[in-house]
Amino acid sequence: MSVDPLASALRPTLTSARAPLTCQVQVMNEFGQRHGISIPAERPLTVYVDKRELVTLMTLGGHPEWLVLGYLRNQRLVESLADIESITVDWDVGAAAVKTRSGIDRIEEKTAHRVVTTGCGQGSMFGSLMQDVEGLVLDDQATLRQSELLGIVNAIRLQESTYKSAGSVHGCALFRGGELLLFVEDVGRHNAVDTIAGWMWLQQEPQPGTLAHQTMGGADKVFYTTGRLTSEMVIKSAQMGVPVVVSRSGMTQMGLEVAQRVGLCAIGRATHRRFLCFTHPHRLVLDAVPEPLAAVA
Repeated sequence: MSVDPLASALRPTLTSARAPLTCQVQVMNEFGQRHGISIPAERPLTVYVDKRELVTLMTLGGHPEWLVLGYLRNQRLVESLADIESITVDWDVGAAAVKTRSGIDRIEEKTAHRVVTTGCGQGSMFGSLMQDVEGLVLDDQATLRQSELLGIVNAIRLQESTYKSAGSVHGCALFRGGELLLFVEDVGRHNAVDTIAGWMWLQQEPQPGTLAHQTMGGADKVFYTTGRLTSEMVIKSAQMGVPVVVSRSGMTQMGLEVAQRVGLCAIGRATHRRFLCFTHPHRLVLDAVPEPLAAVA
């Protein structure tokens, strides 16, 4: 993992424009009774880069600055944290203004071909990313113990969430082994993973054996999502350097093909003590295999 001294010295200035995640509405049930419930507070956020309109994201608005930062990172529009001078979010106009230090090179070319993905809320990936998969390299030695996997699934089960109170959202989380580092919910899982990517870029970890710090890497991390493992989710996880992805849902054919190519261990249908490992099972250390059922006499 390379050290980026500029990223440490030139951190962007960020607002803190966290919006309410839910709102109260009146509903009528099957008995004709009216009562109040909470629903997710979806809202549009239009991203401008150096006064140029880039994209409109539908989001809960929990951590909009991290979301924008992660979006720019995962779309490979910026190479370094030091490229960004500031991100200013204003919910009165539903806009995020990104100011870069020296512009984005060839931005018209990079954003010309957009692929609309299956992500809830119509996620999008710029087409060139699909051509860059072969360049993604993950740590060959990274593994996850089955006991840690079970702990991850249980931690998500116990996590307080907007989904439990209001439903209709996806959740994503970042773990180090069995330790929960960050849990994020949003309208679509692609927004949640971008938010985690933005947060990771802002974190600094000590470099072993030196006094230097470096941007948080993903080699010892596990990414969890409540949504299905599509090609988009696999690519974004691999771009963050995360070698193991866990989902309580299933996996698409293209997601599986990309995971196989980049060396990512994809684990789906992970609920309670059950799971299916779709790719690179050598990364999963089976230290909690259940005892076989006894034969019936």
